[in-house]
Amino acid sequence: MGNIFKTKLNTATIVLIPACIGINYLGKLFASFLKLPLWLDSIGTCLGACLGGPIIGAICGALNNLIYGLTTGDNITLIYAITSLFIGLAVGVTARLGFMETFPKSFVCALAGGLAAVIVSTPLNVIFWGGTTGNVWGDALFASTQAAGMPVALGSFLDELVVDVPDKILTIIITFLILKGLPKKLTSLYDVNAQIERLD
Repeated sequence: MGNIFKTKLNTATIVLIPACIGINYLGKLFASFLKLPLWLDSIGTCLGACLGGPIIGAICGALNNLIYGLTTGDNITLIYAITSLFIGLAVGVTARLGFMETFPKSFVCALAGGLAAVIVSTPLNVIFWGGTTGNVWGDALFASTQAAGMPVALGSFLDELVVDVPDKILTIIITFLILKGLPKKLTSLYDVNAQIERLD
């Protein structure tokens, strides 16, 4: 329990951060270009969180939003840096608690990341965008809830829920497969309890 937030700052971790940001960046570009019903911008965040811990995951998530927003002119993304930060923290904590050890357990990490995104993003959606998320599929549901006379906050919550939870499930499945494909010699570099510091 005491090692949940412990961070191992070595060369491997320093290299991990930009690599994870790059994965996030490409995933978001891909989803945006194809107008997918998912974000696909948290794979690197979750990978960083599972390998480096919650602090590294939070850094990867927040920096990706800032870099993506500044380089593409997408100001909406800048505001949600705080959401990505909490996704990294949530996934990192649950991973450190052992929920990425098996495939069935990994869904706890997906749920934690998805709920973190929904809880943090919903008030931001209401404050800045009148309840919408900017996702075509989710906003179609939001429009339906408003036509049915539901409160804006509830409609925004449902809008976020139907996008973020499936997105995080797919994200964690991809992350789990990546982690299982990495050699033990590499993953041990991020183990806060291990003394191995080199690949050779």
